[in-house]
Amino acid sequence: MTDYRIFNNDDAMRFADKHSELFGDHSKLSAEEFGDGNLNLVFRVSNDKGTSLIVKQALPYARCVGESWPLSTDRARIEAEVLRVHARFCPEHTVEIRHFDAELSAILMEDLKQYTILRTALIKGKQYEHVATQIGHYLAHTLFYTSDFVLTGPAKKAAVAQFINPDLCQITEDLFFTDPYCNHERNNIHDLIISTARELWQDEALQAEVAALKADFLSKPQALLHGDLHSGSIFANAENCKVIDAEFGFYGPIGFDVGSLLANFCLNYLGCAGLLADAEAVTAHQAYVRQQCLTLWHVFAEQFSQLMSQDSQDPMLRNSLYQKQFLQQVFADAIGYAGCELIRRTVGLAHVADLDNISNAQQRANIEKQAIELGRRFITQRQSLSSIEQVLDLLPV
Repeated sequence: MTDYRIFNNDDAMRFADKHSELFGDHSKLSAEEFGDGNLNLVFRVSNDKGTSLIVKQALPYARCVGESWPLSTDRARIEAEVLRVHARFCPEHTVEIRHFDAELSAILMEDLKQYTILRTALIKGKQYEHVATQIGHYLAHTLFYTSDFVLTGPAKKAAVAQFINPDLCQITEDLFFTDPYCNHERNNIHDLIISTARELWQDEALQAEVAALKADFLSKPQALLHGDLHSGSIFANAENCKVIDAEFGFYGPIGFDVGSLLANFCLNYLGCAGLLADAEAVTAHQAYVRQQCLTLWHVFAEQFSQLMSQDSQDPMLRNSLYQKQFLQQVFADAIGYAGCELIRRTVGLAHVADLDNISNAQQRANIEKQAIELGRRFITQRQSLSSIEQVLDLLPV
């Protein structure tokens, strides 16, 4: 990548102007870098009429750590291509990619400034009723149409190769499945829950279940995943929501994407007790989040089942009994991965504001302990839980 350089505001303006006809010949452009993520630079390029686009550039290292944690900038290609593939099957809920430059590892995309990050909205107690329905649709369509139910063997294998993503998969493999279960230097543990973390490090039975989930993550390329689907990678407004940030995308187990988002709803369910001042508001918000979890799974499962029944191309995979068994295994996987997400967001490196923003230290610790216990139960009981209603019965009231 001889032409690669790290962008400044002027570079971002030139990149956006060169690759878009949106601004016009005589626009006066400005740019601001506002990325607060762990890995990349993110710029908003605007003209004097309020039109704007986003420029995202992959750095050759993890931004949150620095040059001591090198990363391949190929993740920008992965992100652009995953979002383009997903947009083929669900354009209404996928951010639009306008241009990708491989040498600069830079993406030009639509600006979702009329939307709010879903996590931010949830923390404030905002309730978007349509989110679970729309994301359930997104998951069903993007995962089904990139799976063996549709693709021929050669096409599927070529797609798996196209989306090999070793650097970012390694991050997930470590932070999600390994670090929380040992005394790792990367862990970020609240002082008041150290004893609870130590219990994880000594729980061989739990670790065996996590090992099985990790083994599937490593070796079950069922569909093209977003790979990091949480409430911080979804933008929402009163009518619509769109998915962003697919740089962790790869071919993996379908339940991973579904479970990751379910867990983030559960984290908000737990955390709102320490974030919303009014007890009635907490009760109402928890009821809303519970309903979102129910809707997410039911919409996903119903639409995925319908797609399997109508659009499966392989004659053996059209077997209705197999399809029922397949979906039940996806459900078990999703609950297991949700449990891993709950645990890693409390003792691992990357926390969530749903818990970290709780100002009362003891209350935060108590809620983190609830998250860990809920994660443990999800992981260990995933094969015996047969419905999303049974899963949600495990949430504290």
